Amino acid sequence: MTRSDNISEIPPDIPIPQDDGACDHLVGLILPRMALPTTNGSTITFAEIPARTVIYIYPRTGRPDQQLPTGWNDIPGARGCTPQSCSFRDHHAELQQLGVAVYGLSTQDTVYQREAVDRLQLPFPLVSDDDLAFASALDLPTFEVDGMHLIKRVTLVCNEGWIEHAFYPVFPPHQGAEQVIEWLRENPV
Repeated sequence: MTRSDNISEIPPDIPIPQDDGACDHLVGLILPRMALPTTNGSTITFAEIPARTVIYIYPRTGRPDQQLPTGWNDIPGARGCTPQSCSFRDHHAELQQLGVAVYGLSTQDTVYQREAVDRLQLPFPLVSDDDLAFASALDLPTFEVDGMHLIKRVTLVCNEGWIEHAFYPVFPPHQGAEQVIEWLRENPV
Protein backbone atom coordinates (compact mmCIF):
# COMPACT_ATOMS: atom_id res chain seq x y z
CA MET A 1 0.00 0.00 0.00
CA THR A 2 1.45 3.35 -0.97
CA ARG A 3 1.00 6.41 1.18
CA SER A 4 -1.66 7.73 -1.22
CA ASP A 5 -3.64 4.47 -0.82
CA ASN A 6 -3.83 4.63 3.00
CA ILE A 7 -7.55 5.17 3.55
CA SER A 8 -6.94 6.71 6.97
CA GLU A 9 -4.99 9.60 5.48
CA ILE A 10 -5.89 12.40 3.12
CA PRO A 11 -3.18 13.07 0.55
CA PRO A 12 -2.17 16.75 0.49
CA ASP A 13 -2.66 17.10 -3.26
CA ILE A 14 -6.27 15.94 -3.72
CA PRO A 15 -8.49 18.30 -5.71
CA ILE A 16 -10.74 20.59 -3.70
CA PRO A 17 -14.43 20.19 -4.60
CA GLN A 18 -16.17 23.35 -5.77
CA ASP A 19 -19.70 24.40 -4.85
CA ASP A 20 -21.63 23.69 -8.03
CA GLY A 21 -24.98 24.67 -6.48
CA ALA A 22 -26.18 21.06 -6.47
CA CYS A 23 -27.39 21.33 -2.85
CA ASP A 24 -28.79 24.86 -2.88
CA HIS A 25 -32.35 23.48 -2.93
CA LEU A 26 -32.06 21.38 0.23
CA VAL A 27 -32.61 23.84 3.09
CA GLY A 28 -36.26 23.82 4.09
CA LEU A 29 -37.11 20.51 2.39
CA ILE A 30 -39.11 17.90 4.25
CA LEU A 31 -37.23 14.61 4.54
CA PRO A 32 -38.71 11.72 2.57
CA ARG A 33 -40.78 9.20 4.51
CA MET A 34 -38.86 6.03 3.82
CA ALA A 35 -37.39 3.39 6.07
CA LEU A 36 -33.70 2.79 5.46
CA PRO A 37 -31.66 -0.13 6.86
CA THR A 38 -29.01 0.60 9.49
CA THR A 39 -25.98 -1.26 10.76
CA ASN A 40 -27.63 -1.82 14.14
CA GLY A 41 -30.15 -4.16 12.51
CA SER A 42 -33.12 -1.81 12.47
CA THR A 43 -34.49 0.72 10.03
CA ILE A 44 -34.73 4.47 10.37
CA THR A 45 -37.11 6.99 8.88
CA PHE A 46 -35.37 10.35 9.18
CA ALA A 47 -38.65 12.22 8.63
CA GLU A 48 -39.98 10.80 11.90
CA ILE A 49 -37.12 11.81 14.21
CA PRO A 50 -38.54 14.44 16.59
CA ALA A 51 -35.21 16.14 17.32
CA ARG A 52 -32.12 17.60 15.67
CA THR A 53 -30.17 15.05 13.67
CA VAL A 54 -26.93 15.19 11.70
CA ILE A 55 -26.69 12.98 8.62
CA TYR A 56 -23.26 12.99 7.07
CA ILE A 57 -23.49 11.58 3.57
CA TYR A 58 -20.35 10.23 1.95
CA PRO A 59 -19.44 8.37 -1.26
CA ARG A 60 -18.05 5.15 0.27
CA THR A 61 -15.72 3.95 2.96
CA GLY A 62 -12.71 2.02 1.77
CA ARG A 63 -11.24 -1.11 3.27
CA PRO A 64 -7.55 -1.61 3.97
CA ASP A 65 -7.57 -4.93 2.06
CA GLN A 66 -9.10 -3.46 -1.12
CA GLN A 67 -7.86 -1.17 -3.86
CA LEU A 68 -9.30 2.33 -4.17
CA PRO A 69 -11.65 2.87 -7.13
CA THR A 70 -10.03 3.98 -10.38
CA GLY A 71 -8.79 7.56 -10.18
CA TRP A 72 -10.28 8.00 -6.68
CA ASN A 73 -7.67 10.57 -5.61
CA ASP A 74 -8.41 12.68 -8.71
CA ILE A 75 -12.19 12.95 -8.18
CA PRO A 76 -12.95 16.18 -6.28
CA GLY A 77 -14.61 15.30 -2.96
CA ALA A 78 -14.24 11.53 -3.27
CA ARG A 79 -11.28 10.91 -0.97
CA GLY A 80 -11.63 11.13 2.80
CA CYS A 81 -14.67 9.06 3.82
CA THR A 82 -12.80 7.12 6.51
CA PRO A 83 -11.24 10.26 8.07
CA GLN A 84 -14.68 11.93 7.94
CA SER A 85 -16.29 9.03 9.78
CA CYS A 86 -13.48 9.08 12.34
CA SER A 87 -14.04 12.81 12.81
CA PHE A 88 -17.68 12.21 13.71
CA ARG A 89 -16.59 9.33 15.97
CA ASP A 90 -14.03 11.48 17.77
CA HIS A 91 -16.53 14.34 18.28
CA HIS A 92 -19.55 12.14 19.01
CA ALA A 93 -19.77 12.97 22.73
CA GLU A 94 -19.60 16.69 21.95
CA LEU A 95 -22.36 16.34 19.35
CA GLN A 96 -24.51 14.45 21.86
CA GLN A 97 -23.98 17.25 24.38
CA LEU A 98 -25.33 19.63 21.73
CA GLY A 99 -28.46 17.47 21.58
CA VAL A 100 -28.02 15.85 18.16
CA ALA A 101 -28.03 12.27 16.98
CA VAL A 102 -25.49 11.33 14.30
CA TYR A 103 -25.88 8.99 11.33
CA GLY A 104 -23.61 8.29 8.39
CA LEU A 105 -25.21 7.41 5.04
CA SER A 106 -23.78 5.91 1.86
CA THR A 107 -24.88 3.67 -0.99
CA GLN A 108 -22.98 0.70 0.43
CA ASP A 109 -25.04 -2.18 1.77
CA THR A 110 -25.29 -2.79 5.50
CA VAL A 111 -22.98 -5.83 5.43
CA TYR A 112 -20.20 -3.66 3.99
CA GLN A 113 -21.05 -0.82 6.38
CA ARG A 114 -21.00 -3.10 9.46
CA GLU A 115 -17.35 -3.89 8.74
CA ALA A 116 -16.60 -0.15 8.79
CA VAL A 117 -18.55 0.38 12.04
CA ASP A 118 -16.59 -2.42 13.71
CA ARG A 119 -13.17 -1.52 12.30
CA LEU A 120 -13.52 2.22 12.98
CA GLN A 121 -15.38 1.69 16.29
CA LEU A 122 -18.16 4.07 15.31
CA PRO A 123 -20.56 4.81 18.21
CA PHE A 124 -23.45 5.54 15.83
CA PRO A 125 -25.10 3.56 13.03
CA LEU A 126 -24.43 3.84 9.34
CA VAL A 127 -27.44 3.90 7.04
CA SER A 128 -27.65 2.26 3.63
CA ASP A 129 -29.21 3.98 0.62
CA ASP A 130 -28.03 1.25 -1.73
CA ASP A 131 -30.86 1.81 -4.20
CA LEU A 132 -30.39 5.62 -4.09
CA ALA A 133 -34.04 6.14 -3.09
CA PHE A 134 -33.19 8.71 -0.40
CA ALA A 135 -30.67 10.46 -2.67
CA SER A 136 -33.18 10.57 -5.52
CA ALA A 137 -36.00 11.86 -3.32
CA LEU A 138 -33.81 14.78 -2.22
CA ASP A 139 -32.09 15.18 -5.62
CA LEU A 140 -28.67 14.80 -4.02
CA PRO A 141 -25.63 15.14 -6.29
CA THR A 142 -24.05 11.87 -7.41
CA PHE A 143 -21.19 10.60 -9.53
CA GLU A 144 -20.10 7.30 -11.07
CA VAL A 145 -16.83 5.41 -10.85
CA ASP A 146 -16.01 1.77 -11.65
CA GLY A 147 -19.71 1.04 -12.25
CA MET A 148 -20.71 2.39 -8.83
CA HIS A 149 -23.27 5.19 -8.53
CA LEU A 150 -22.21 7.18 -5.44
CA ILE A 151 -23.53 10.21 -3.55
CA LYS A 152 -21.28 13.25 -3.28
CA ARG A 153 -20.28 14.31 0.21
CA VAL A 154 -22.90 16.50 1.93
CA THR A 155 -23.86 16.89 5.59
CA LEU A 156 -27.42 17.67 6.61
CA VAL A 157 -28.60 19.15 9.89
CA CYS A 158 -32.23 18.13 10.23
CA ASN A 159 -34.81 19.13 12.79
CA GLU A 160 -38.19 17.46 13.28
CA GLY A 161 -38.26 16.03 9.77
CA TRP A 162 -36.98 18.93 7.69
CA ILE A 163 -33.55 20.07 6.52
CA GLU A 164 -32.34 23.01 8.54
CA HIS A 165 -28.85 23.35 7.04
CA ALA A 166 -26.70 21.67 4.37
CA PHE A 167 -22.91 21.64 4.27
CA TYR A 168 -21.74 21.26 0.66
CA PRO A 169 -19.13 20.73 -0.46
CA VAL A 170 -17.60 19.28 2.71
CA PHE A 171 -13.87 19.95 2.66
CA PRO A 172 -11.61 18.98 4.18
CA PRO A 173 -13.61 15.89 5.09
CA HIS A 174 -11.73 15.16 8.32
CA GLN A 175 -12.95 18.51 9.69
CA GLY A 176 -16.62 17.89 8.85
CA ALA A 177 -17.67 17.24 12.46
CA GLU A 178 -15.91 20.39 13.65
CA GLN A 179 -17.74 22.47 11.03
CA VAL A 180 -21.06 21.01 12.17
CA ILE A 181 -20.28 21.67 15.85
CA GLU A 182 -19.39 25.28 15.12
CA TRP A 183 -22.65 25.77 13.18
CA LEU A 184 -24.72 24.11 15.94
CA ARG A 185 -23.20 26.38 18.57
CA GLU A 186 -23.97 29.44 16.45
CA ASN A 187 -27.52 28.21 15.74
CA PRO A 188 -29.02 26.73 18.91
CA VAL A 189 -32.55 25.38 18.78
